[in-house]
Amino acid sequence: MSESVTLRKKGRLAKLKSRWSEQPRGNLISDATGKHSSNLSTEDEGGRQGALKRVSAMWSSFRKGKRDRVKDLEPMEPPGPVPSENSSRQHRYVSGQYFFEYLVVVSLKETKDGSNYEPQITYQFPKRDGMARFQKEEEEKTLKAITLFCFPEGINWAPLTEYHSETFSFVLTEIDGSRRNGYCRRLLPSGKGARPPEAYCIISSTACFGLFSKIFDEVEKRRQISMAMIYPFMQKLREAPFPAPGNTVEIKSFIPESGTEIIRLTRPLDSWLEHVNFATLFSCLTDDEVLLVFSAAVLERRIIFIADELSTLSQVIHAVAALLYPFTWQHTFISIVPEILIDVVMAPTPYLLGVQKRLLDLVTDQSDLLVVDLSEKKKETFIVSLGDESSILPPKMKTEILEALKHRQKASMVEELNRVVSEAFLLFFVKTVGHYASYVKYSGSGERGVFEKRSFYKAIESKTTRHFVKKFIQTQMFDLFIQEVEQQQPGPTQGVFHKKILEYHEKKKRDKGKKH
Repeated sequence: MSESVTLRKKGRLAKLKSRWSEQPRGNLISDATGKHSSNLSTEDEGGRQGALKRVSAMWSSFRKGKRDRVKDLEPMEPPGPVPSENSSRQHRYVSGQYFFEYLVVVSLKETKDGSNYEPQITYQFPKRDGMARFQKEEEEKTLKAITLFCFPEGINWAPLTEYHSETFSFVLTEIDGSRRNGYCRRLLPSGKGARPPEAYCIISSTACFGLFSKIFDEVEKRRQISMAMIYPFMQKLREAPFPAPGNTVEIKSFIPESGTEIIRLTRPLDSWLEHVNFATLFSCLTDDEVLLVFSAAVLERRIIFIADELSTLSQVIHAVAALLYPFTWQHTFISIVPEILIDVVMAPTPYLLGVQKRLLDLVTDQSDLLVVDLSEKKKETFIVSLGDESSILPPKMKTEILEALKHRQKASMVEELNRVVSEAFLLFFVKTVGHYASYVKYSGSGERGVFEKRSFYKAIESKTTRHFVKKFIQTQMFDLFIQEVEQQQPGPTQGVFHKKILEYHEKKKRDKGKKH
């Protein structure tokens, strides 16, 4: 690298770090509008700025604090009245039982000067009629933000004759803390000659990647026949009740020359893993490399994943977040960073980011982060690292996780693979911090509990485990977890984590009895 290029990168780094340090965290992206292409009209630029302001409110995919957790359980008001729906159907949408909020088609349209393509929404189902002015404005900002995530490459497109369709997801977090999931299938529409791809995006309050991938298979099959075939299928889907974990819903749909088909959509039994497929993570990284990434994530460091495929980025980043269960990533989380927002990599706070490989040069001018290359033809997996990732986890615990992960080779189904992987990391947390409940003390009935941090980590016999836990309990994810425990009253605790803690202690008792 030449000296002039190095100086430019250092200047850019200093300028952006200064910008990040001066800005309030709640409006991080609104300053990124300076990267717009100069050929955008004033009206388009204003619209894009509105979208960026909306994206700044969609900043992280996980909320902070118990109040935000409670919001997840409260009914969400629909964006606006939908006159065509009766009251019972309205109630079903508000209670989160609809499959989806709406479907949009994002097409690439030539700019006025014909030099580039710009993503625009060309179809929306259902239509949002009868909305108040402020609701309509908010809706338009959201829709513009969606175009950024459907085509994060921006305007750098050209007509294609071949394009391998791909599915990926992103998360929208609104100003009020409510969260919606965006599922996207990009494909090349049927036709002759070179043409740009288009994106089908479903917005839903439900996190279930596998289920929506199957829905997109049906959408793509119908798109190859006619755009008009998509509407009746989505209408049937929207009217269907969302299945409980482990249950199946049947959708009847007519296709010319094939007749009426029955599409069966089954929701995974382990609902907390239904948005995850660990197969992609382990196809990109070795077991040891996954442990290094987990080590950095568990201490809430800045991690950037690099890949060519959007589907790889979104699946891997969601998988890494799932490895932290029962803890929840509390910081910036963007599975696919649109090119126009690439300056987010300069944020000094923890993050999990997915960045397309063609933007690699824009993210490697820093040293205090972990940059993980997921692509097939990579020269090295860790392009940038702090260097201490291999020493974060206790050695004995690392060995146990690696041994447990070997069982996934026998897994024939996605659900079985997910169970093996999740349990390997869940058991790690059981063994390191699973004794937390004994150190939450209550002064009286109805009083809030108090976590005795010092006694908690001093109770750990292993020196290496205690050293790790002292660092881990300083993270926001552990702090939030304990805050929620402190607010609960003592008594039987439900949930997968608590169940695994009980199983672990029962096994220890049995093993101890066998020795005597």
